[in-house]
Amino acid sequence: MMEAGGAGAGAGGRDERVPQWGAQETRELIMARGEMERETVAARRSAKTMWEAVAARLRERGYRRTAEQCKCKWKNLVNRYKGKETSDPENGRQCPFFEELHGVFTERARNMQQQLLESESGVSVKTKLKRPGGDWSSRESDDKEDDGEESDDEKPMHNRKRKADDKKQQHQRMSEKSRTGISSIHELLQDFLVQQQHIDVRWREMIERRAQERVVFEQQWRLTMQRLEQERLLLEHSWMEREERRRMKEEARAEKRDALLTTLLNKLLQEDL
Repeated sequence: MMEAGGAGAGAGGRDERVPQWGAQETRELIMARGEMERETVAARRSAKTMWEAVAARLRERGYRRTAEQCKCKWKNLVNRYKGKETSDPENGRQCPFFEELHGVFTERARNMQQQLLESESGVSVKTKLKRPGGDWSSRESDDKEDDGEESDDEKPMHNRKRKADDKKQQHQRMSEKSRTGISSIHELLQDFLVQQQHIDVRWREMIERRAQERVVFEQQWRLTMQRLEQERLLLEHSWMEREERRRMKEEARAEKRDALLTTLLNKLLQEDL
């Protein structure tokens, strides 16, 4: 098992030297956080309990980290995912775990949208179930007004109906607050999806721009190689021409030398005779 901090705090104080997170350890953290994201939607766990569960998952996979260390590392990853290093990757400092984090946040968006749809359907069903009682109370109050003033025996009944009306109004106010909260969650979800779409668009634009730059670079490289090849051919041709001229000069000298030697030999032979 790998020792990765969390047990270095002694009685005299806390060891502030936290080991560096490895690449595989960081991926395991993202995977555990994604798993807890799916389970948290169903179990409604608190943040503290969730991070303790993430640390437990890491311990099962051979990494010893505290819940606070996991939480701090996750915040750093989220900042790098949403920050300048992702939106402006030309500086060379891209987010190394962009795909893993993007998968987690995309799944979170789908879960939030599903939860929102379920909440909206639940509120509509409750409203339909409560509506007949409200209509009956309103009809009874109208009948009371037509009958004139109430007697002393009818006052307790009137108080009960008043309480029922108060509960109905309270329920209506709670329903309005719930709809307001749902609309705000819906707006937050839409903002999150818009940000994700902007990040995807910038990512695709960056990839297309780099592909275009690579094509331009390859074209320039081909032109340079063609120019160098042409220069090599010209140099080779000029060298062959110089060699041909030199060979012709040497042949001419050899012929003159042979002619002189032949003439000299003939003269010597004539003198001997």
